[in-house]
Amino acid sequence: MIEKRIIHQIFRQIHHGAMTVSYWDGTSVAYGRGEPYFQMAIKTPAAVRAILRNMTLGFCESYMNGRIDIDGPLENIGRLVSENNRAFSKLSFNRFTRLRAPNSRRRQPRQIQHHYDLGNDFYKLWLDRSMTYSCAYFHTPEDTLEAAQQQKVGHILRKLQLSPGQRLLDIGSGWGALLITAAQRYGVTGHGITLSKEQYAHSQAAAEQAGVAGQVTFELTNYQDLAEQPVEFDRIVSVGMYEHVGRHNQDNYFSAVGRLLAPGGLSVLHTITNQFETTPDPWIDKYIFPGGYIPAVREVVHKLPRHNFHLTDYENLRLHYALTLEEWLRRFERQEPAILQMYDERFCRMWRMYLASSAAGFRYGDLSLSQFTFTKGLGNDLPLTREYLYR
Repeated sequence: MIEKRIIHQIFRQIHHGAMTVSYWDGTSVAYGRGEPYFQMAIKTPAAVRAILRNMTLGFCESYMNGRIDIDGPLENIGRLVSENNRAFSKLSFNRFTRLRAPNSRRRQPRQIQHHYDLGNDFYKLWLDRSMTYSCAYFHTPEDTLEAAQQQKVGHILRKLQLSPGQRLLDIGSGWGALLITAAQRYGVTGHGITLSKEQYAHSQAAAEQAGVAGQVTFELTNYQDLAEQPVEFDRIVSVGMYEHVGRHNQDNYFSAVGRLLAPGGLSVLHTITNQFETTPDPWIDKYIFPGGYIPAVREVVHKLPRHNFHLTDYENLRLHYALTLEEWLRRFERQEPAILQMYDERFCRMWRMYLASSAAGFRYGDLSLSQFTFTKGLGNDLPLTREYLYR
């Protein structure tokens, strides 16, 4: 069949690593050299046609729908693709595919709720106890996820150089752990904003339980709406939210931070970044993070001076996110029977692929986790060295 001949010619160009493919006609072919990273079963020519139309969308949808099965670590698919870019570039990454979810202020609540309002009970099954859903910070690869997430929060709070009585804004405050810890540890007053109804409800309850409800407040609102109010903060932090701003809205974000941050104030932006400017992945856009965009590091750095921001520190935590995602995937797979009670097999296959492909993107691909620290205007009272981060 023509589908098999075409895909066979592409797979024959794998020169680094190896895989074994079983086809719908009962044949099996080994590609590459050495021990196979995984075994793939392509059950129907329709799966190949979908891959030829668009590699990531066609492959991931075929896996979700059971037209492709994988025996072996899913993360190794991303490894094989990264190691054989020339071969897989022939399966044009975004060919014939338009993004389904343009990012606009009106659409943003629905786009955020698509992912984060799957239910707190779902996320509790595989996140750490603090419900922190962003890159952890590992002192060693053997650290538990709980310890690494506490270390991440501590690392960011030290970068913010907080003092008692300061006002801290958390844009995209998640389930509230960072803001609650800041109030407990540094005596600041904090305000967190989110567009997720589930996160908002959990954050309020968590602040009450932690005894800081008088210091910390949460609001269900867009950062742009908050920026239109006469309010000012000494410090602003954003963890894992900038990826949802959208490619053409990055200046909107920095304009809002500029209006909300006091002169001389300091901000930390914790976000996934890419090596180069790229078009959003159509499968991620359709199923996981509609409207999202992962910026290149140079895009962010280029925008800072436009808004009178001075970059004071940059750190790349790429392997930390690989470790985080790999642990999330292990926990997700252990909890799969419970997740199947909430959703279905297709949902589980979708999330398994999302977590595994994301881990591969950080370990083998072009994804990084960037922490940018910057001041509004010049900050001449900053420490001369970075020792304060590691005391």
